[in-house]
Amino acid sequence: MHIKVAVIINSPKRKVWAAITNIDNSANMLSSVIDAKVIEQPQHGLIGLKWQETRKMFGKAATETMWITDAVSNEYYCTRAENCGAIYTTKLSLTEAEPGTCLTMTFAASSDSMWVRMMSAVMGLLMNRTMRNMLKKDLDEIKYYVENKM
Repeated sequence: MHIKVAVIINSPKRKVWAAITNIDNSANMLSSVIDAKVIEQPQHGLIGLKWQETRKMFGKAATETMWITDAVSNEYYCTRAENCGAIYTTKLSLTEAEPGTCLTMTFAASSDSMWVRMMSAVMGLLMNRTMRNMLKKDLDEIKYYVENKM
């Protein structure tokens, strides 16, 4: 599964970057996030930042441990999470766009397990639209937060 969504935010990149890198504030910005707790903080930069995020998904609370694997300040960061043989990666990237900043989220799911890959192929067709809508909702809520609450 590979999904890409984007939104234009009427704010400068530095302000959008500040919002999307403030993991502790996720529950205030995103309605589906119940809680987010940083469990490892790197001495410098974002690479290695690790947190547990609890989200309401499909009517139930689900907790995932995520960490930042790559980042360039004010440009992008990449996260990774693993669960039951599945590997989830997300990239949040910023580009200048009139009248502000384009925030793009790229999500991918993969697996090393043949069983998980087969199940993903079947479920992926059903889940793709749902996941796209969930990711778009996150971006729309980030946009609202940055434009109205920062």
